[in-house]
Amino acid sequence: MNQQLSNQPLSLTQQSEAERSFLTRTFLWMALGVLVTAVVAEVISLSPSLFELIYGNEAILFGLLFAQLIVVLVLSVAINRMSPLIATLIFFGYAALMGLTFASILRVFTTDSIASTFVVAGGMFGILTIIGMSTNYDLTKIGVLAFVGLIGIILMSLLNFFLQSEALYWLISIAGVIIFVALIARDAQYLKRMATQIDVNSDQGARASIFGALRLYLDFINLFLFLLRFMGRRN
Repeated sequence: MNQQLSNQPLSLTQQSEAERSFLTRTFLWMALGVLVTAVVAEVISLSPSLFELIYGNEAILFGLLFAQLIVVLVLSVAINRMSPLIATLIFFGYAALMGLTFASILRVFTTDSIASTFVVAGGMFGILTIIGMSTNYDLTKIGVLAFVGLIGIILMSLLNFFLQSEALYWLISIAGVIIFVALIARDAQYLKRMATQIDVNSDQGARASIFGALRLYLDFINLFLFLLRFMGRRN
């Protein structure tokens, strides 16, 4: 009897509650990831010895950047073969690694400008999330174009590393904001649809929640960084 009951489809109310639980959990993981990054960055920036250890050694700094790339690739490619606990630990490990490299931002820019940029980025993120989840327009094509634009930004950034062109710097900054505005709305819509297509209470749902949190985390962090180019004031 219990088995038969467990195989019955969920009612609309139960399905709605399950979707809401999935999305709440995903955004909570994302917010906690941002918090971990902020705390680690603050600790490193306030410790002269730790800051010097990381930023006084190019090998360690580039090693951290390489480690961040590897962790994202591993989590993106192999998450379906991980337990939810391992996926969660890797996600927070990545957020901590980001905090190590974010410490320099706290040294370079004023606290007020960082705080104001964070508030603006948070407000934009919230509005774009609502738009992405409420619109009936399919944002998939916009997301594809934004991803292509992101590759273009990476290539232009590498080029500008050698050219040091101020005009190209601002062009990249404007394009970066536009691209991540599109990606936030696209990913919010993607997560809402995902919530209707999987068993959100299963291990698959737990892993999907972590992967969704990673996508939102990357969207928010990059939007914040590009906005900081415009709003940041240097110490």
